[in-house]
Formats: sequence, C-alpha cells, structure tokens
Amino acid sequence: MRALFIQQDHMSPTGPIGEALADRGYDIDHFLVVPSEKFPDPHVKVTFPDPLQYDVIVPMGAIWAVYDHHVIDWIADELALLRQAHDTGIPLFGICFGGQAVAAALGGSVHKAPAREVGWTSLETTRPDLLGGGPWFEWHQDRWVPPAGATTIARTAKADQAFVVGRSLALQFHPEVGLNTLMGWLENGGYAELEKYGYDAEAMIQQTKDIESDAAVRARRLVNNFLDQVATVPI
Repeated sequence: MRALFIQQDHMSPTGPIGEALADRGYDIDHFLVVPSEKFPDPHVKVTFPDPLQYDVIVPMGAIWAVYDHHVIDWIADELALLRQAHDTGIPLFGICFGGQAVAAALGGSVHKAPAREVGWTSLETTRPDLLGGGPWFEWHQDRWVPPAGATTIARTAKADQAFVVGRSLALQFHPEVGLNTLMGWLENGGYAELEKYGYDAEAMIQQTKDIESDAAVRARRLVNNFLDQVATVPI
C-alpha cells in the first residue's frame, strides 16, 4: 500500500499522521509543491504525481488560500488530482488548506472567514467514534462550504471543522502539529502574524509543549478511525 503526502511548502512535516499510516503498513511518498527557495514567490511549474498509483492521498496545509489563483497558479492541477482520486475511490485525508482543497475539488467552495482561528481549540463533534473533540491545533483565516453530499461532523462557532464525503475526510485543523512544526511556522513569518493579531506566541509554545504527546495520540487514533470507517466504505 502507498500513501502520498502533498506538502504544499517546506514547513509541512507529516508528524503523527505519517507515523500512523506507516504503522498501518503504508509506504510513504512525499511530494513537495513549493520548494523553500520559492516560498516567497510560489509561482512554480508543477508536475503532480499520478494519483492512481496511491491508496491514500493526504493534501496538507499552506499559508496561501485555495482561491489565490494569481499566487498559486498550480492549484487547479492539484484540485484536478484530488477530484480524480476521489472519483476513482482513492481516499483523501485533507488537512487545513488540504481540507479546503478537497472541498473545492469536489464542488464546494472556500471563502475568507469572518474571524481567524489560531491555537489549541476544542470542537463540537457529531461523530466522536471517528473524530474526537480535541483540543486540535488551528491556524486559518478561511472556511469552506462543503460539497454536495458531504456530511459535516465537527464545527466550532467560527467554522465547520470536518466533513466526510464518500471515502474522503476533510479537516479544517492541523492534527499533525507538534512543537517542531509550530516553531517552523513561527520562524517563517508566524511570530509577526501572531503579534499583528494579538496572539501570545510564548503561551502557544508552552501549551504545545504541554499538550503535544496527548495530541499525537489523538492524531494517530484519528488516522486509524479514518482508515477503518471512511477509507473502506463501499462506493
């Protein structure tokens, strides 16, 4: 079995999500869309892998918005890949930007949210057997309208947080985040953003140190639930 992680940028380690898939017997491939030297100007020519060579595809997060076509002119090709995979029964596990990309690829839409969500956040979930209430790590300023036929299974007061459609699961939050990931984000522009919008970076770092072990357990459980309950449904 093979799993493909689509890493939009160089700051997207797979963390416990990759570990959980490897533990389930998946060979992991990583595809980097925007290399580090192009991060400030992500206009790159991208030849995406053939999705039909994989058994699970995980599109990951990004600092850009799915609707930023003038900035990330490769996004249409990524959405086409996700659509083809989903339509042929290959499960998708979308994370934040990746979850929004799943929504857009399957006929939903993505829009600027009225308020940011940043930090460790508890969710209201209608499927605790699949997705626990967290807390999970958030860092986003957009939200989706889910595609037709999707079932929303988690939300906060500010945005939907997860939906299931067919064999695919889209997440608005970041189950992969631990301290190393957070520090990478902070050191690549995150400190300035948190200061601009009034968030306490040092408090967020300390909370991540305190919570990351339990969060990793929740993340691995989520992957196993996804594989057992979503990725295998009849199509």
